[in-house]
Amino acid sequence: MILKKGDSAPDFDLYATPDQKLSLADFRGKRLILAFYPADWSPVCSDQMSLYSATLKIFHEYNAEILGISVDSKWCHMAFAQERKIHFPLLADFEPKGEVSKKYGIYDTKEGESHRALFVIDEHAIIQWSYLSPDGINPGADGILDALEEMKSAQ
Repeated sequence: MILKKGDSAPDFDLYATPDQKLSLADFRGKRLILAFYPADWSPVCSDQMSLYSATLKIFHEYNAEILGISVDSKWCHMAFAQERKIHFPLLADFEPKGEVSKKYGIYDTKEGESHRALFVIDEHAIIQWSYLSPDGINPGADGILDALEEMKSAQ
């Protein structure tokens, strides 16, 4: 079951590059968007990650960072990010396969990959919004931006 608003965001420690890991704790004091997706190179995933790269400046205006997460390897992510000009970290939930996706309740055991899901996490590592999208549909950025705007208004 997908984690919901009010749940504590589970920690993670995943490769962002072949020699660098990122964890949830690295983003304390910032808002964080987690964009789980099934696989690098698929048409929908490519469009979704490219959209978020183009929206990065707007996310930053809300003091938010974004991370993409899939079960692909750090090497696959590196090639994908270079080819698609992705300007935010893609994290490898590779080994143990899908461990972080399982913690967030969005691992697809049948396909062996993450479902397409979004989480907006506040400065205190509490989920403020989550959305499970059909795997074949790009959820866009509107829900993320609405959640960030709501968090800004609540301050």
